[in-house]
Amino acid sequence: MAEDFVVTPWEVHGVIDYAKLIERFGTQPIQPELIERVRKIAGDVHPMLSRGIFYSHRDFNWILDEYEKGNRFVLYTGRGPSSGIHLGHMLPWILTRWLQAKFQVKLYFQITDDEKFLFKDFESLNDAKRIAYDNILDIIATGFDPKLTRIFLDTEYIHHMYPVAVRVAKHVTFSTTRAVFGFEHSNNIGEIFYTSMQAVPCFLESIEQGKNVPCIIPCGIDQDPHFRITRDVAPLLGFYKPALLHCKLLPSLQGFGAKMSSSQPETVIFAADSEKETRRKIGNALTGGRATLEEQRRLGANPDICVVYANYQYIFEPDEDHLKVVHDTCKSGARLCGECKAELADKVVAFLAKHHERREKARDHVEEFMLRD
Repeated sequence: MAEDFVVTPWEVHGVIDYAKLIERFGTQPIQPELIERVRKIAGDVHPMLSRGIFYSHRDFNWILDEYEKGNRFVLYTGRGPSSGIHLGHMLPWILTRWLQAKFQVKLYFQITDDEKFLFKDFESLNDAKRIAYDNILDIIATGFDPKLTRIFLDTEYIHHMYPVAVRVAKHVTFSTTRAVFGFEHSNNIGEIFYTSMQAVPCFLESIEQGKNVPCIIPCGIDQDPHFRITRDVAPLLGFYKPALLHCKLLPSLQGFGAKMSSSQPETVIFAADSEKETRRKIGNALTGGRATLEEQRRLGANPDICVVYANYQYIFEPDEDHLKVVHDTCKSGARLCGECKAELADKVVAFLAKHHERREKARDHVEEFMLRD
């Protein structure tokens, strides 16, 4: 029977059943005892973990086992530079920044300009590179530690990456890529090879140190297929399998039927949006409200299908007590959608104002973060 939603690294649509996606991908749910273990080691827990935004993992327990033995892990996440940054792109970065700060570990941040040239309708590779350097300002503005962060473009760090990529590629067949990604004979050979490049950062720290170093990848659940292949190949090359933390995808402002997408600007809040644009987009967002104010006061609304409440829950309300107030007063009818939209808009505008300021400052610090051949 055909599934009613699609999640791949390049396509997401439909209302995602995240429990079913765990079964489909063969990952593990993040259970309360794992969250409490993080709290014990780190001293607290990021809200995106405690609220189930990061909800699935591969071998996170093993990462914590190794850390407690004194074997520090390395972080790896990335960005495919196809457009300006929006809030959905930032979810893995925010948790990655928190993990870096709590555990004081190195981060490899891969910019996949090659991928976006291969999979997108860019006229030249320079188009992807231009967007990449613009995206890097947003990455730096997220707050990563320059002493512990290594940002690189695939095409610029290729001298170091390519020897590892071809070792990976030798163990990945076309049949595997077809089974995992649905590739057909019409796919260009760069697309078929690309996963070999995305695998490489998992192993860079092990190569640098001359010994196996655990690696964990916070990412959207849509990126997991790349790393299923990587995990199969890693032992064949003598490396540890990378561990993963998967986040849910921030829903479109027009509902849970799609993630935020740069190709539909009215469905997303971009990091570069002005206060006016931000307030307008939130004002037009789909909610779980009733058809009339009278009905909502009488029957209450449904925060669980409301993208405004989702944005509170995912990013913009650190206070658990206030989040519960928002949820409960919405359900009871004591709170109207306009109140939630206005409050959320204030929070997002303040967040973006700080981000814009840090982004401008980042222009003078790019080279502090860059890893060069």
